Amino acid sequence: MEPIIAIVLALIGYALGSAKLINQGNEALVERMGRYHRRLRPGLNFIVPLVDQIVMEDTTREQILDIKPQNVITKDNIYLEIDAVLFWRIRDIEKSFYAIEDLQAALTQLATTTLREIIAQNTVEETNVTRSEMDRAILDQLNHTTADWGVEILRLDIQRITPPESVRKSMEEERAAEIKKRALISEAEGEKEAAIKKAQGTMTSMQIIAQALRSHPESKEILRYLVAQDYVDASQKLSESNNAKIVFLDPAKSNEVYDQLIAESVVQETNTKNSENGNT
Repeated sequence: MEPIIAIVLALIGYALGSAKLINQGNEALVERMGRYHRRLRPGLNFIVPLVDQIVMEDTTREQILDIKPQNVITKDNIYLEIDAVLFWRIRDIEKSFYAIEDLQAALTQLATTTLREIIAQNTVEETNVTRSEMDRAILDQLNHTTADWGVEILRLDIQRITPPESVRKSMEEERAAEIKKRALISEAEGEKEAAIKKAQGTMTSMQIIAQALRSHPESKEILRYLVAQDYVDASQKLSESNNAKIVFLDPAKSNEVYDQLIAESVVQETNTKNSENGNT
């Protein structure tokens, strides 16, 4: 009985020693007699005790690498402090173990060097405007190298770009000046549009008045009254200004002035219609 028990215990020990459980999301590498033998997938796996050895078990899930703030000089010789985060994952666990000694340290150094190189090709303004394009350029350059390490760089996010205080103040002043400039342009365009509409309205009013005068000559007296009323209102508004100069119209010549205004309105209306007929 004792030999049988010993055999059973030996088999149990062998089974326990050869069974290896790999969790979901992980993979492992097995070496046999010091050389790469095979890869263990998630689940229950068996190896040969004393002959096979698991030399590495790592995750194939997405991982995050925080790149510490770096001082980088731009194309226009401005020092910036850059803070970024790198997202990566292992695609080939065999390459990630045998092709590089310290994977995370290598990724950190590669990302830092590439970040400095790309930003050095841009000015401060370009760095702020084309951040997404820089991210793509850095990503492409990183993946070109890390493919040999069995690693894929999923994305690199530049979290913060901090220029010196003097540069930041100048950029804020420039943005404020640009906003003020756009506001002044909008205001000028609005005033121009209002003036055009007012002129169009005045011309339309003169045409209506001229048409009414031709149809009803007796309405000239009404026009004289309206012009005189506008004259009085305008004189009153001018008198309220400290810098205004009031010009009084000779009452004896008012009729001549009104007749001249009416005649000019009629002539303008006639010229407008002749011009329209000529175009047609």
